Amino acid sequence: MTVQAPTRPSVVVDGVRKSFTLNHAFSLKDTVVSWIRRKRLTSSFRALDDVNVVINEGESVALLGLNGSGKSTLLKLVSGVMSPDGGQVLTRGRVAGLIEVGAGFHPELTGRENVFLNAAILGMQRKEIEERYEEIVEFSEIEEFIDQEVKHYSSGMFMRLAFSVAIHVELDVLLVDEILSVGDAPFREKCRQKFEELIAQRKTLVVVSHDAEMVQKLCTRGVVLRRGKVVFDGPISEALGYLE
Repeated sequence: MTVQAPTRPSVVVDGVRKSFTLNHAFSLKDTVVSWIRRKRLTSSFRALDDVNVVINEGESVALLGLNGSGKSTLLKLVSGVMSPDGGQVLTRGRVAGLIEVGAGFHPELTGRENVFLNAAILGMQRKEIEERYEEIVEFSEIEEFIDQEVKHYSSGMFMRLAFSVAIHVELDVLLVDEILSVGDAPFREKCRQKFEELIAQRKTLVVVSHDAEMVQKLCTRGVVLRRGKVVFDGPISEALGYLE
């Protein structure tokens, strides 16, 4: 008789709330006019409202919803880029996030220098980075430009290098936010295959994407957000149907 290992949560989002302040005056003139007319200069926008999600080790989950539904905000909270106003976000193990193209890269440094910088930010030791450096650069397919300052890189080159660094970290949870849309088709397919390798290794994958075909191939579960609230959490096929 085979005994299955107990399920362990990788990500716990417990009663999370997050609000942002919206500025309605963008110049001195706007400010003065609004003050004279007694109009409010700012307002509060609730991006997430009492969100509860548990993602277990080895799950591949898509965060779905229309623009402004709170998907990217939730991913940033899980990554630790932002903190919730209420509730808590707990993660287990090393989290690597591809939240924004080129995030963590210094424009005045070369691609080579940024590999070491970004990998260190993600928790890799220098010896570990040195051992994986060639593999990282080879996967990115930008060897010819690796010693150029990244301020001269296109968004696609940024994405390739950032993705390559992130997936070569010894990670437990990988967070991806729509950035693969800037890559060409062959590289997107290469990335999808790498995702499948990570899933086979029982790494936890959380993806924000509008690409229904990709998330259906990669993810078994979908969490649908609408105006900052979870309105569906279940099988990916039903989650995608919920958006139609």
